[in-house]
Parts: sequence; structure tokens; C-alpha cells
Amino acid sequence: MFQSGPIFTRTLDHAGLWSGVISRGKTLRLTDLQGGANVGVLLYNADLTVERYNMPDTLKGQHTYQLTHPHCLHSDMGRLLASITADTAGWHDTACGCSDAAQVAAKYGKKSYQSGHNEFHRNGRECFLIELAKWGLGKRDLVPNLNLFSKVTADEAGVLTFVPGNSPAGAYVDLRLEMNTLVVLNTCQHPLDPDPVYHPRPVKLEVFPAQPVALTDTCINSRPENLRAAENTAAYHALRD
Repeated sequence: MFQSGPIFTRTLDHAGLWSGVISRGKTLRLTDLQGGANVGVLLYNADLTVERYNMPDTLKGQHTYQLTHPHCLHSDMGRLLASITADTAGWHDTACGCSDAAQVAAKYGKKSYQSGHNEFHRNGRECFLIELAKWGLGKRDLVPNLNLFSKVTADEAGVLTFVPGNSPAGAYVDLRLEMNTLVVLNTCQHPLDPDPVYHPRPVKLEVFPAQPVALTDTCINSRPENLRAAENTAAYHALRD
């Protein structure tokens, strides 16, 4: 449990987008307010943005296809960006990427800001690029993203299937940042969501103060690869602090 309330709160609705630097040790909580939400997530070392979330290393190092507690999120430099310290949804997709303009138009039809105003149709790729531009980043900085709250299974033939109803109303996931991290978010629907109606669900964003991390921390000790990455992260901070 947190010792105090959040230091920052915001609600993202209608394909909302947000980015910000959260310092190491703090916890980002994302809550699915209505159920059925999807949150696209990109993570970068805020002090060295060429270092970013690495999907292959995150999955192969933890022998998993989906993410949940007590998994960690690895960077492409062998360090930890974040740890999943709590999770009531139980499954988060990290293999399917984000939607683009052509996909959204084909599935939901075109609706521009001029015709739809605040109800216009956004897509995940565009939202990511808008937020990345605020930090001097662009297309070359896009990497495979997380899709929090979404469940996608794979059969023996490799066919991917989106599982509706994975995240009930009130489900949340906590990400403890292990370094100063640029967090980039959007709430566009998952690219494999079969729902024919365009209606991204609202998500509450909260940031809680840093708490001490024990040597027995469940996430860091859940896999030898996580412990080694945590040691690399500690050395990185020791040389810089």
C-alpha cells in the first residue's frame, strides 16, 4: 500500500494521449475506469533517450508471452525501466503493436476533427508521434509498444486472437519506474479489438511518491535476468548520482 495519496492525477478519455518524465522510484498507476480499456505505452530513459523499452529482451528473459506482476520491463541496454508491482487485470499484450490511420479508417470509417470535433477518430501511431515530438523524438524512435489491459492469445499455428473482457471496470496496474523514465501513453483501442464501434475507454493516471525498494523485492528476484538487469541499473545510477 502507498503511504500517501497521488502527487499527480489525470484522466485520459476519447483516445487520450499523454507523456511525461517520471523519476525513478515513483509508481505510475493506470486504472481502467469502465472496463475494456487499452493503454499503448512506450518507455524511454529520460536522461538518454536512445535507451528504450525492448520487447524481445523483456519477453525472452522472463520466459513469457504476456506481462503481469511480477514481471519487469527491460531496456535495450540491459537495464530495467520499470517493474510491474501490482496488477489486477492479469494479462497485458506486448506483441501486437498499435493501430495506424489506414486500419482505423478501414474498421471504423473516417471521421476528421472538422467533421467529428472531439469525437474524431485517432490512431495509436499518430498519438505516439504527437507525444514523441514534444521531446524531440520521432518516427525512428518508435519501437514495439506495450498494450496494457489487453489480452491476446496465440495458438499452435501462431494465429493471434484478441480476448474481449480481459480487464473489468476498476482493474489497475502499477509500474514502478526503475530509472528516470519518459512515459508515452495513448488510450486508442487495441489493433486486434474486434469491436466494430469506435469508443476508446477512459483510463485514470496516477503517480505516487517513491518508496524504498527492498533487497527481497518480488519483481527483481522473480528471474535471474531481472536481478542482473537490476544490478546493471544500480551501477548506472551509482556512477551518475
